This record gives sequence, C-alpha cells and structure tokens, in this order.
Amino acid sequence: MTDFSKTRSLFHMPDGVIYLDGNSLGPLPVNAQQRVMETMKDQWGDMLIRGWNDGGWMQMPRRVGDRVGRLIGAPAGTVIMGDTLSIKVYQALASAIDLVTGQDGQRRVILSDSGNFPSDLYIAEGLIQSLDRGYELKVVAPEEVEAAIDETVAVTMLTEVDYRTGRLHDMKALTARAHAAGALTVWDLAHSAGAIPVDLAGAQADFAVGCTYKYLNGGPGAPAFIYVAPKWAEKARPALSGWMGHERPFAFDLTYRPGDGIERMRVGTPPILALAALDAALDAWEGVDMADVRAKSIALCDLFIAEVEARCPGLTLASPREGTRRGSQVSFRHGEGYAIMQALISRGVIGDFRAPDAIRFGFTPLYIDEQDVVQAVDVLEDIIANRLWDEPRFKQKALVT
Repeated sequence: MTDFSKTRSLFHMPDGVIYLDGNSLGPLPVNAQQRVMETMKDQWGDMLIRGWNDGGWMQMPRRVGDRVGRLIGAPAGTVIMGDTLSIKVYQALASAIDLVTGQDGQRRVILSDSGNFPSDLYIAEGLIQSLDRGYELKVVAPEEVEAAIDETVAVTMLTEVDYRTGRLHDMKALTARAHAAGALTVWDLAHSAGAIPVDLAGAQADFAVGCTYKYLNGGPGAPAFIYVAPKWAEKARPALSGWMGHERPFAFDLTYRPGDGIERMRVGTPPILALAALDAALDAWEGVDMADVRAKSIALCDLFIAEVEARCPGLTLASPREGTRRGSQVSFRHGEGYAIMQALISRGVIGDFRAPDAIRFGFTPLYIDEQDVVQAVDVLEDIIANRLWDEPRFKQKALVT
C-alpha cells in the first residue's frame, strides 16, 4: 500500500493553504528547486555547452519520457518530451490524419466532443484550414461519441477526462470502436496522467499527448509529452519536421529525414531547466501504486461531494456522482461561481473557476487528505451560508480564472 503521509512531505505547501487546484497546476516538489539549481550551476554553469554531451541533455527528452510512460501504460521508447501540449496535439493529429489518408483517402471527419479542451479544437480547426483537403471537425456531446464513430471518421480526438466536469471516457472501449470503424485515435491525457491509471498499450491507443504541470507537478509551462504506438513509430510522418527530429541533426542535411521511432516527434531544442524540474517532480512517484492513488482519490472526491451536498445548498453537482465515471476532480455549479471561488481563495482554499458557472476542485492523494476535505467544506459552508462571496472585490474577473 502506498503511504500517502510520506508523499505529502515531498511537496512545499504554504502555511494556511488547502490546495485543491493540482488539476490545473501542481504544487512545488521540495526537491525541484535544488535540482534546477544544480543543473544551472553544475551543468550550465560549469559544463557550458558541453552539457549537451557530458550532462546528458540530448537524451533527456527520451529518458524523462520513459519515466512519464511508466505512469500511462506506455512501453519504453514510445514517449518523448518537449514543446507545449498544443504543439503535441498538432503533431499527433496531423500524423494520424496522414496515416489514415494513406489507407483510406475518403475519410474526412475528425471527431471530438463538446467536453474537449477548447485548445484541442482550435488546433484541429487550424490544421484543417492549412490542409485545405475537405476535412471537417465534428463535435458531438460526450455521451454521443460512440454512436458518432462511423466509416466517415478518420480520427477521434478526445480528452479522456473532461476538464470542466471530470467526466471520464472509456478509452479502451472507444478505441476499439474507432478501430472497428477503420479510424485512428488521439487521446489527450492532460487530466489523466498522474490522476488515474492509464494503460495506453492495453487500450491499443494510437497516439496520446499530455501536459506535465498538473498532476505530475512539473511546474508552470512544464514540457508536454507525446506517445506513438509502436506499430506506427516508424510510419508516422512528423508534420513539424524540426531539427531535433532529424535522423542526424548534426549532419546538417538540407533535406529532412525522420529519426528512428519516437525520436522523430522531437521538434525544437529541449527545455533543459524545465525538464530538470519535471525529472525531480517524478521522483515523488517512485513506489507509488496508481491503483492506490485511484482508490484514495475516489474516496476523497466522494467525501467532498457528500459534505458539500449536506451543508451547502444552492450548489449543484456538475461531475458524475459515480466515482469510477470521473477523474480526480469535482465541479459544482452556481450562478455566482466565480465570486464564490474568489472568496474561497481569500480564505486559503484554492480551487478554480471554469466558465460559465463551475467551481472546480482537484483531489490529489499525494498531498491531500480527509482532514483537508472537511476543512475546505467548513470554509465553503461559511461562505455560502453567510453570502460572503457577495462583495464587489470577489466579482472582478482576473485574467486567469
């Protein structure tokens, strides 16, 4: 059994704060600051440019990718780090479209759902316009995805856990459905990696992408990852054919030749300092069983729902009630949701708000326990019962919500 009392000590948490927003930005791992400082001083400082060889910088995206891969059910050598999630979505979707076009040029639908993160949809729209080949983005309600997968679909592009409500897609079933219809799959694991058990190999997913600044605690702007199934690793054509994805970057050829396997999904120079912070953050997962994380997170979410519904009238549950049907987050709806969340934050209970009316809370067993849950609801109850949110200062929208 995972000892979560020990993992809690691995994170810096400000005094007087109950942090329920790790689903948006994970807290600082206590060893990350030292790791980054060592990388700066001992490698960048003393090695200078020799760090690419002597410090192992060139291999870092692959090495850290394998560490992330162990948390998402990906075999060694199938995950690479670098760039942002939006770029990785573009890469995965473009490669998937290209593979399907080579097999069946008649398919022109990219299928997604209205619970997907808008950035993924924006990327798809931009790619479609650039290709100008008659592709279309079809967006359906989350519960309509399975029925919408037919012979017109080239690629399904889905986020496994809905960012607003935590609604959980059945990756294995929907992937099987897509394959039966002749389509490929792209899965966004932004709210899955480090939150729930993921088995990309077992689900036979084709492509997957994700960020590392949420449940993996890599820090603001931490590099994203991309997974390519082994059967596509030598066939996927990189739409962003960057220098680092070349077969021999330092041959300085004028013509692009893709690197071997997952290496071809590298684009630009890897962010070494950010990777150092992420590498340190991943130490917290050593010895942690994802099944234990899942069981504990469901229990924490269930406790939160029960406490809120018993003590905070006026809030409506927006997340699935059944724990196995959601990720590691819970959302409630209220017409003054933004003001309520700002009032909570002013009292040291940090969650976030998602338009139009959802207050959102993430539950990460590595540093959140039952006492935190009950204390957070104590504050929420006071704010709701006494309308403490009804102040002008809580209704002024900030740039980031």
